[in-house]
Amino acid sequence: MPTKSPTKSAATRDSQPMLHQQGVQIQEFGTVRQLPVGLSHDTRMYSCERLNQCLADSQILYNLYKKHHWLMRGPTFYQLHLLLDKHAGEQLALIDTIAERVQTLGGVAVGDPRHVAEITTIKRPPDGVEEVPAMISRLLEAHEIILVSAHEAAKRADEMGDDGTNDLLVSDVIRTGELQAWFLAEHLVDTPLVEA
Repeated sequence: MPTKSPTKSAATRDSQPMLHQQGVQIQEFGTVRQLPVGLSHDTRMYSCERLNQCLADSQILYNLYKKHHWLMRGPTFYQLHLLLDKHAGEQLALIDTIAERVQTLGGVAVGDPRHVAEITTIKRPPDGVEEVPAMISRLLEAHEIILVSAHEAAKRADEMGDDGTNDLLVSDVIRTGELQAWFLAEHLVDTPLVEA
């Protein structure tokens, strides 16, 4: 017996996206699930907490880089415009790496910009345009906040046996941050372009 093909209205109904769905929260922020990664609950909780702080601050740093990249002024505009965009791209890659580590440990990575703003330790900049040295100084201050925290967290992660988090913080966050800070700081050295 031949099967009856669905009516046009049933086919249309089946392909219609189910919009405006609501769901229950299946894992709260600040908790960790048990995953077979060979680390204790307390170690994973500590690492996720510290990584989420680093993640929030890195997201703010990324956005500061983009803001200052757009608002750069003066005779070194082109060079700084490109440098800040390059640094922003490197921060964006770090953000993804940090978030994936949080998830690997069974945690919940901070991602909503409103949540990031609530937990960041980096001060909010003015909404308008600052002078170029002030913008560069602001980026350097953000880097230092992240680096101080990353050094502390890396040491503790090492003591707790979390080699993966220690490696990420040292090899990625610290090394990238130190190099970017060096490149920025050299723009604040008061030396003449040519000798008189």
